[in-house]
Order: sequence, then structure tokens, then C-alpha cells
Amino acid sequence: MASLLIRNGRVLSPEDKLDGELDVLVENGVIHQIAPNLTVQADETIDARGQIVAPGFVDIHVHLREPGGEISETIETGLQAAVAGGFTAVCPMPNTKPIIERPELVRATIEKAQKLGLARVFPIAAVSMGSQGESLVDMAPLVAAGAVAFSDDGRPVKTAGLLRRALDKAKSLGVPIIDHCEDPSLSMSGVINEGPVAERLKLRGVPNSSEDVCVARDLIVAEATGAHVHIAHLSTARAVEMVRVGKRRGIRATCEVTPHHFTLTDEAVAQYGTNAKMNPPLRSAKDLEAVLAGVADGTVDAIATDHAPHAPELKAKSLAEAPNGVIGLETALGLALTHLVHAGRISLAHLIVLMSTNPARLINQPLGRLQVGGAADITVFNPDLEWTYRAAAGRSKSRNSPFDGWTLKGAATATIVGGRIVYRRT
Repeated sequence: MASLLIRNGRVLSPEDKLDGELDVLVENGVIHQIAPNLTVQADETIDARGQIVAPGFVDIHVHLREPGGEISETIETGLQAAVAGGFTAVCPMPNTKPIIERPELVRATIEKAQKLGLARVFPIAAVSMGSQGESLVDMAPLVAAGAVAFSDDGRPVKTAGLLRRALDKAKSLGVPIIDHCEDPSLSMSGVINEGPVAERLKLRGVPNSSEDVCVARDLIVAEATGAHVHIAHLSTARAVEMVRVGKRRGIRATCEVTPHHFTLTDEAVAQYGTNAKMNPPLRSAKDLEAVLAGVADGTVDAIATDHAPHAPELKAKSLAEAPNGVIGLETALGLALTHLVHAGRISLAHLIVLMSTNPARLINQPLGRLQVGGAADITVFNPDLEWTYRAAAGRSKSRNSPFDGWTLKGAATATIVGGRIVYRRT
């Protein structure tokens, strides 16, 4: 394999206590040397002056739609969007058609990604057969095939009893259960957040309590089992506080938030229509502030995109009928830099922990750091580069983003996976 030298950048890897102007030499897909002013020759060189050289970003919550949803995204287009956003690895959710509940489907996803040679893929398998909440999948063969976690994404684990059995088994296998926290008896097919905006638009609302009671259940059952539960896309103030308190109690709970939940409130629905419709819905300004506080104080472990592509004809339906979700792989870094780092909420080092170090740890992969002998998965980004996001120019097959036309500050300039440059910003 070719050698690669990244020169003059600010190498920032919190896990390795690296923060300074250093050169990084990559040979045969692994990091060979990290030191100032290297004088070696390499087959390729990246001048990273004025930029950050970080461990590759890992997104633990994406939807690649393949198989069954290729009208909206394919593994190839999703991974093209991922590397353009600086992600070197992604974890696709299992709600494809068919649902990822058998080892051969896990292996097929991994093998296709390997042939494409873009970002790494670590599949998440379903908790229950068909994600119907009745019977557990056979977890051990799925883990052996490469599944890194289990989730009935888009649906909560149906009952506390099923969650307990899932957590017990997942604990023995050393993997987390990732839960979409929603009580359907409370959300009742709501369209957007319950409150003044829903009333104004005459739409059924989703109350905060729908998320909150499910988070409470999950924390209680996780405490009883000692197993690792990961709460997906937190969106309410009370849910953030419950996770904060749960961690203090020693519960093995982690959580993620999305860029859309730390940048937008439900008022965005009136402006962006179905491109601002997602589940959990955009919440109130009070909830958004609580999410930001959770990010800043370490309650939140990871930023995940919940990249959810939908073909234009699907999002063209009415608010009540259109599917939930927004794309996010190409805007996550820019939004996080603009609204978290440049806004003074968190440091650059903390951002890397949220987008690289912690996500890699959550899925038990030896990534998220820059160390000699380790995999050369590296994200180079310019934190000060101003640019305007145009959804139509994106690499995703879909365009459903409320951030179309937004000016952001900060972007990936090079994405390196296993020592290969898989994306360069032009």
C-alpha cells in the first residue's frame, strides 16, 4: 500500500493526549509515526497547515436504506455522503427490507461496504424478530457475523420484560442495546412536537412524556441488569436530566443527540415543512437548551446524525403523511463546529470525543484515536472554513434537509480510511 504523510496540522487526539503541531506518517494502512517535522518521503502528502488532524469520525446511527429502500439511498451513496462529512465509519440501523435479523444480512452489508472502499460499516441488528417486539433475535450469531449492537430502531423495545431479556443477553456478549425511546400509547401517531406550533398548524402533537417514560423504564431496567443501554437521539429536557442522574447512580447508560436537535426547535416546522419532521420531533427552546447543556457537561456521550434519507416524492406528501427523518452526514461537522465550538459551548477536543472517541468506544472498536500501530482512520478538517450547504449538490441520493442554504463554519477537507484517502474537498 502507498505511504501517506500529513504535515503541519494540529494533531488532536484526546484519548492519546495529543494536541500540537505534528506530522503523521502512514504506511500499509496503519499509523507508523507521529512526530514534529518529519523529513521522510511518502507517496502522497497532505499539507494540513491551519487544520485539525483528528481520529476518524464514527457515526453510530445512520440509515443506508439498502436493501429495500434504494429509492432513497444505497450503501454506496450513503457512504459517499459519510466520507464527504468526515466520517470514516458508520453504523447502519436494521430497519431495512428485510430487517437485519439474520447473520447473512449482516455479512452482506459489511462485504458490500468493503468492496466499495469508502467508510467502514458496523451493522446494528434488530433486537426482536421483525422488530415486532415479540421474540428476541438469536444474538450470538449476529455478533459473530459483525453486528456491534442491537436496536429495534424507529420503535422502542416493546416491553420492559423483553428489554430485560435483551439486556441480559447483550451483556453476556459485550454489546449495547440501543433504544428509540417512545411510548406509542402517548405519542399516538403524533406528527410534530406537542405545543403551540402543533396547535397553530392543527396537527396532532407528540408529548415529551412519550420519550420521558420510556427513558425512565430503560434506566430502571439497565440498573437492575447491570447491562449497557444506549439511548438514541435524546430530545427532551427531562430525558437529559434522567440520564444525568442515572449516570451518577452508576447505571451503565450512554446517550446520543443529533445536530438537528441541538440547532432547531419545533418552530422550524413552519419554515421547512416536512424537511423538519422527524421522530423524536424537534422540541421547544427549553428542551434545546437542555440538550446543549447535556452536551457541554458530558451527560451526552456522542453526536450521531440519525441520517434518514427519503426520496423527494415521499417528503412531498403532507406533514401528516410524510415519513420522519432528515439527512445529516454532510452537515453534522459544520453544524457542530458552528453551533457548539464557535458558539463557545464546547472545545475542539470535546467535539472530537463526541464524534470519534466515544462513538468508537460505544461499539467496542479500536478506533477513535491516533496511535502508532493503530488503524490510519483520520479526519482532517478546517474549523474556520466558511461554506454554504446545498442539498442538491450533496452525495446522498436524497435531499431532505432543513439546512439547505445554511452557511456553516468548518468542514472536512480529507477523509482517510485504512491509510487511503477516500475523500478530498476540492
